[in-house]
Amino acid sequence: MTEAQIRFVSLLRRECSRFWKIKRQTLGAPLLETFLYISVFGAALGSRVKSLHGYDYVVFIVPGLIMMAWAINAFSNNSSSILQQKFQRAIDDQLSSPASPLELLLAFSLGGFLRGLLISTLTFLCATALFAVSGDHSLPVHHPLVLLAALFLVGFFFSQLGVLVGVRAEQFDDVSFAQTFILQPLIFLGGVFYSSALLPEPYRTLTHLNPVYYMINLVRYGFLGYTEASVALSLGLLAVAVAALFTVNLRLFTTGYKLRA
Repeated sequence: MTEAQIRFVSLLRRECSRFWKIKRQTLGAPLLETFLYISVFGAALGSRVKSLHGYDYVVFIVPGLIMMAWAINAFSNNSSSILQQKFQRAIDDQLSSPASPLELLLAFSLGGFLRGLLISTLTFLCATALFAVSGDHSLPVHHPLVLLAALFLVGFFFSQLGVLVGVRAEQFDDVSFAQTFILQPLIFLGGVFYSSALLPEPYRTLTHLNPVYYMINLVRYGFLGYTEASVALSLGLLAVAVAALFTVNLRLFTTGYKLRA
């Protein structure tokens, strides 16, 4: 391995070990939430709604839950990690190290990305196990290539968003506010637990103005083959958004904006 590769692997290992050391909080809690969502919504609403667009209700909501798990964990990991290091001034050592701004940004980004990947994978396995036990449902994968592209872009988008919020935040309340009052409402109102086609106006239009709605549709299309928006356009706009966020974050790391004392 070259010196640059060793630096990058070391930085990435530090980010991964950070969330791995507190597995009950970073892994156990999200899995419990997913189990409760599937159990409560699947049992309570599923007994009334029965099916949406030809799919059992509990099957219809699982793709959204997988996307939500990846998004929230990628965002929270990176935003809290950067802010914590800013408070401890540990970020100063990294900025003054031989590591380039690109290496630092990629290490932070992949830390949250991998945590989100792990949680979403466990969410998928948890849902599959629950379906296998019940024997009444199954989770298909109709378009694996679209699913992989959508999950990759969604994970990287929220990973970059977490980096941006962490860099700009001045206290932990800033991160908590962004996650509690902006991110979670956008996800919950983006169609995780319902179909916008069933909503009356103006709620249907308001849902279509939510960017997370199109991300959920992409993941749902990858699993179920059902979508309410253009897949190609959604993928294209999401890729542009990811590239724009990455460019902004790289600029912030290069200049040391709100990172240097």
